[in-house]
Amino acid sequence: MQKIIRRRQPIAAAIATEPSVHPLLARIYATRGISCKDDLNLALDQLLPPDGLLNAQAAARLLADALSTQQRILIVGDFDADGATSTALAVTALREFGAQDVDFLVPNRFEYGYGLTPGIVALAAKNKPDLIITVDNGISSLEGVAAARDLGIATLITDHHLAGRQLPDADVIVNPNQPGCAFASKNLAGVGVIFYIMLALRAELRSRNWFAARPEVNLGHYLDLVALGTVADVVPLDRNNRILVAAGLARIRAGKARPGIYALLQAGSRKYQSVVASDLGFAVGPRINAAGRLDDMSIGIACLLSDEVGEAGAFAARLQQLNQDRRVIEQGMQEEALQILAGLPVATDSEPPVAMTLYQSGWHQGVIGILASRIKDRLHRPVIAFADGDAGEIKGSARSIPGIHIRDILDAVATRHPGLISKFGGHAMAAGMTLPVDAYDDFTAAFTAEVARHAQDLELQAVIESDGELSDAELHLDLATQLRYAGPWGQHFPEPVFDGRFNIVSQRLVGEKHLKLVLAVTGSQQIIDAIAFNVDLDIWPEQSAARVDIAYRLDVNEFRGQRSVQLMIEHLVPVLD
Repeated sequence: MQKIIRRRQPIAAAIATEPSVHPLLARIYATRGISCKDDLNLALDQLLPPDGLLNAQAAARLLADALSTQQRILIVGDFDADGATSTALAVTALREFGAQDVDFLVPNRFEYGYGLTPGIVALAAKNKPDLIITVDNGISSLEGVAAARDLGIATLITDHHLAGRQLPDADVIVNPNQPGCAFASKNLAGVGVIFYIMLALRAELRSRNWFAARPEVNLGHYLDLVALGTVADVVPLDRNNRILVAAGLARIRAGKARPGIYALLQAGSRKYQSVVASDLGFAVGPRINAAGRLDDMSIGIACLLSDEVGEAGAFAARLQQLNQDRRVIEQGMQEEALQILAGLPVATDSEPPVAMTLYQSGWHQGVIGILASRIKDRLHRPVIAFADGDAGEIKGSARSIPGIHIRDILDAVATRHPGLISKFGGHAMAAGMTLPVDAYDDFTAAFTAEVARHAQDLELQAVIESDGELSDAELHLDLATQLRYAGPWGQHFPEPVFDGRFNIVSQRLVGEKHLKLVLAVTGSQQIIDAIAFNVDLDIWPEQSAARVDIAYRLDVNEFRGQRSVQLMIEHLVPVLD
């Protein structure tokens, strides 16, 4: 689908008159809600206090009691990067606090499904835990919590996903999105929630004089994990999350992070000394996620837990191979999905359907989320991709677009059509569900109708928000460097994107599907390198085009010790004379 470029409207803000901030950067900040220089203070002492998080103190007391009596503690995690970082943080922090018997269990997504299910509780019970702590899951695990209670196992639910109509009967629930929680940041990732609980636990242990006989725990040592999980889970980077991510990135750049993160950065050809949030999101996160998608997330957790460089490198190599395998599987599924789309109106110039569901027997459960995301990006429509689940069931992974809250859509479908969906959960932009395979057609109709109701006043057009055009004088290395480190950039605090028309000096394909360009600034002698990844090979290279309209990010390219400006192209259209 053709995208349109829309320039952000200038916003008057005090930051615009701040002499220490570059005028372009001040304008960019203003359009992202920064009103004054104080909003840019990302020091750790600016973090929201943990006492504002509902039940954080109750969780701290529960954990402090478990430590004082040396209870057996089991962490039940999730099978993505947020779950892996949450699990690694919980295990290592509790051990540092003094827990002598703490372990973790991550359900195999293909055998047990998502969350604290009764099956997972039965498996966990073999180790006879006194306390189960869920991280990045559990808010919808009514049956699993009940099963644990029946076995006499206490439960602490730590999650950030949206709560359903009924909460599990756990001993304690900590979730900024549960009813009654007034915590100012609803955007904590799962790893952020467990980090806050550790902050509350440290305060509780101080009040009990716990550290009289042992060193006090420095929770700053865990901020590399918090940054990684927060970025990888693509939660909105409000100020509180930016504080957490900025501190974690600083720790990584300073060489103080754990070996597993450095090994994964190296696998992704990223230098830790210059790491930014996007490196965590595009290089580290996918490699950890590959373990949960194709194999066992325990590999990813083990990589993050490792204290030994060689061992961490071996785990990272295994994750690298899994990520390559994932790409091959995804490519095959994407080709099949495009064949399905070829028989639909989206294959012509007509408007695609308001929503899209795709199902193919044999698709890999662990990759349908990525597939849904790719097709969503292609069509700018909410997409659900399904794969075979248990006998008689299919499992779906949904990805949405701005303005369509996908979990609310599923909730509305479940309310209007009882029994159509077996179970579901998720966020505004992503969700998962299970339904009977023979209900697929009925679900597709109900889902499409519900999206249509919500999209009546929505512009279903892919839009690239641009921060405007850069002058010749602004296309330089110093400004590119400033922009790179002016974030952290991420969800709801997007990295600056600019637009403009350039003359094409040369163009060629690299890596079979990426377009390498040398561009000339119009009306100037300046020559600048640019690259566009995964271009449409039916259009590019276009040797008859002398000019090109592009939306791009201003970036720094480092090659053989030399640094130069490079344009990272987000969208390009040939200009044919």
